[in-house]
Amino acid sequence: MDNRTLTMNRAESSVLATNKVIRNTYILLSLTLAFSAVTAGLSMAMNLPHPGLLITLVGYFGLLFLTMKLRNSVYGVLSVFALTGFMGLTLGPILSMYLSLPNGNAIVMQAMGGTAAIFLGLSGYALTTRKDFSFMGGFLMVGILVAFLAGLGAIFFSMPALSLAVSAMFVLLMSGLILYQTSAIIHGGETNYIMATVTLYVSIYNLFTSLLHLLGVMNSD
Repeated sequence: MDNRTLTMNRAESSVLATNKVIRNTYILLSLTLAFSAVTAGLSMAMNLPHPGLLITLVGYFGLLFLTMKLRNSVYGVLSVFALTGFMGLTLGPILSMYLSLPNGNAIVMQAMGGTAAIFLGLSGYALTTRKDFSFMGGFLMVGILVAFLAGLGAIFFSMPALSLAVSAMFVLLMSGLILYQTSAIIHGGETNYIMATVTLYVSIYNLFTSLLHLLGVMNSD
């Protein structure tokens, strides 16, 4: 009886811990998305130029490394806001470029709607079915690395067709990453809500920008 009670207590504690991570992750994700939207709006209002690929990559990976180092302290939350705020600043000029197109408003709204539908649909599916998507980890890691390198190649060698293919790849890869990360939270593979938030935010950011690129090409002459 004592062993059974102990097992039940451990299971209950595990469920409570998982629910806490899920709750904290989605609260922090909502706040960082809102903050990122604010910084993007400020960037657009001030008509700031895009910082360029090098500064974007250095800023992103530098702040990501800082967040990983501080993930177990209260300063980790501040570094998450620094990271997402910076990414919002880089997004502002991109949005301005698309909004300057004749049908730019429709393109941006379609990308936002598509991103929200994909994220909510996949997250809801993972949360309700509680399926384990941990088997996707290796594939996603390799796929993201290949897509990232291909994206750099498309930029440096000015290859529009490859750039489109990379955007399509990122839509699929980020969709898989949402499933993978949500599953990891549910099954205890990710117990740090700060890192879970960063992963989901990056998935949403890349999903949105990739959809923008694809829809921009589809809706232009």
